[in-house]
Amino acid sequence: MQGPETADGGPSGIRPGASNALAGEPSAYLRQHAGNPVHWRPFGDEAFRIAAARDVPVLLSIGYAACHWCHVMAHESFEDQATADYLNAHFVAVKVDREERPDVDAVYMAATQAISGEGGWPMSVFLLPDGRAFHAGTYFPPRPMPGRPSFRQVLEAVREAWTERRGAVEQNAAALARGIAASQEAAAVRLDGPPQDIDGALLAEAVRSLARSEDEIDGGFGAAPKFPPSAVLEFLIRHAAVPSDTSEVARDMAGRTLAAMSRSALFDQLDGGFARYSVTRDWSVPHFEKMLYDNAQLLRVYVHWVRLGGNAQYPAGEAAEVAGRTADWLLASLGLRAEGPQGPGRSAGPDALASSLDADTVVDGVNAEGASYLWSPAELQELLGPADGAAVARLMKVHARGTVSADGSPLHPGQALSGDDAAGWQRARPLLLKARSRRPQPARDDKVVAGWNGLAVAALAEAGAVLDRPELLDAAERIAGYLERVHWRGASGGEPGTLVRVSHAGQARGIGGLLEDYAFCAEGLLSLYAASGHTRWYGLAEDILAAACARFAAAGTLADTAGDSEQVFNAQGRRAALEPFDSATPSGAAAFAGALLAYAALSGSSDHRAMAGNILSLLPPLAAQAPRVAGWLLATAQAALAGPVEAAVVGPDTPERRALHRELLLSASPGLVVAVQAAAAPPPVPLLRGREAAPSGAPRVFLCRGMLCELPVGSVAELRERLAAMTQ
Repeated sequence: MQGPETADGGPSGIRPGASNALAGEPSAYLRQHAGNPVHWRPFGDEAFRIAAARDVPVLLSIGYAACHWCHVMAHESFEDQATADYLNAHFVAVKVDREERPDVDAVYMAATQAISGEGGWPMSVFLLPDGRAFHAGTYFPPRPMPGRPSFRQVLEAVREAWTERRGAVEQNAAALARGIAASQEAAAVRLDGPPQDIDGALLAEAVRSLARSEDEIDGGFGAAPKFPPSAVLEFLIRHAAVPSDTSEVARDMAGRTLAAMSRSALFDQLDGGFARYSVTRDWSVPHFEKMLYDNAQLLRVYVHWVRLGGNAQYPAGEAAEVAGRTADWLLASLGLRAEGPQGPGRSAGPDALASSLDADTVVDGVNAEGASYLWSPAELQELLGPADGAAVARLMKVHARGTVSADGSPLHPGQALSGDDAAGWQRARPLLLKARSRRPQPARDDKVVAGWNGLAVAALAEAGAVLDRPELLDAAERIAGYLERVHWRGASGGEPGTLVRVSHAGQARGIGGLLEDYAFCAEGLLSLYAASGHTRWYGLAEDILAAACARFAAAGTLADTAGDSEQVFNAQGRRAALEPFDSATPSGAAAFAGALLAYAALSGSSDHRAMAGNILSLLPPLAAQAPRVAGWLLATAQAALAGPVEAAVVGPDTPERRALHRELLLSASPGLVVAVQAAAAPPPVPLLRGREAAPSGAPRVFLCRGMLCELPVGSVAELRERLAAMTQ
């Protein structure tokens, strides 16, 4: 713990030679600010106690390691000695890595949006010493700009209000906390009532609503900036798999967006993987950070498009190549090897996945956005020769005037390549990739986030099955093993287990996981069990779901956090928070509902299915009015409406059984849940109990839907026919 600050703002308790208290923090983002002259402290009770003792407000600055504008504000303001002196004298400065503390980020993002009408990072929030917010904004420049004051002006105005109008400041903070509490009341989910039936017409209306906001020319929804709509795409693909009046509309929308993104600069045309978002409508200028959570979700979506069969606009074969390259990029660029006894001697490949690659690259000591990825026509001609260089520049829309820097542009084909163009690009690509590898590279944030690795487990397991790449399934099992070994603390003494959100260098530390961490991990493990047949993962998912129910649903309502921070609790009006909307990742509530549905089908638990139905009661007011932020709720509702279709694969592990199992994994049925018989007796998965091989000993599949079971199936052709009939 750090000691108190002196009256003039000078820190006592900060290590000699350190500018502030962040040098020993494991977060890469916090350590980026360890050399600032600002006397930063990590978020915690001690910082707020110091603020109360000094009777000064808290400046809470929130960002993340890969954030370009966070770097900009740090250089302009937090590295400026005069600004730091003023800040240290009149505030307690607290830094938060939003990826490590999404609970902190969520409540103060709600406050920032309520106060300023905008949200984003870096986020600057001014707090009472009890944690309640009273003023906020995002990026503040070092000098005033039209419509935006300078950071120093903001600091001076806040100090003046604090010293001269304290009553008004405290009234604003109280009103804001009440408003946040009221919004939480509107999003409350009661878990003890009868679940609502899902109305298929509601899902069709959501498709029609999405169609009204679609950009039919460039794909995606709305105008710039454009983010990959991963959760919405998952819903559209699931909806397209069930014949209806809107299924082809859904398929066409999904295909247009998937094609546009993968044929653009958003997708790294050399190395694979997707950037965070595009600042242009046509996806031609990305914001260059690459995030694990985006790429895990998009890998899964592209794999599901392959499983659906694609369409004429975007063939499944093209999507399969994008999915494979995304999986390869995830493992090669974000893969981490565990240190210590678990590392050496393990099978080849990473044990866990890092969080992100930075938007910026440091070139000659200066942060330059996207510098690793930019090309000029002259560079292309120097590397490839005049003719090929000019051809590639034309294909990839690299012009003399750059779209990011004065003469630098990312590679943006903007269309499918064929014929001589495709052949020329395939010749050029390895040469350009080799040349790019010699450039300075963006930094990597090596923290391991449990939930995001859970998303990757699901995506890699399903990619391994659908793309017929067993090494991807192996990678999913290694990552799941890391989560079990490092992040999971099993039940003991009658208490449920705990999932720790973050680890660094193989050591878990920090807060317990949020609802989203438990939900993403549980769903990933159930997907891994379906693909591998290894019941270890079913058992771990069951334990994690039991812990999640005890931690987040014990009071009859659902919450995103377990109330670990008194300051956060104060800021949200002393009410448990639940965010029903998707953000960059699916909402924790929606993901939890999906995991509960799958587990209920495997276990036969009506209580878990009822809980999922209660959560889906959030959907009706969102489906038609705001489907773009309710994609995962819609996808989960589509799975619930279509199923569960329960498939139990039994019999000896023969090529015939593996063919039946693979056919199930290739099915696009959104309600399908797969259980695979293991050697254990009795089977640990209730869906398998009482199901046996054919009298001849041949393997077979038992299919059930809506508590009605059909005669077992012994051939791939018949299984395919039955699945198609059950998906009508």
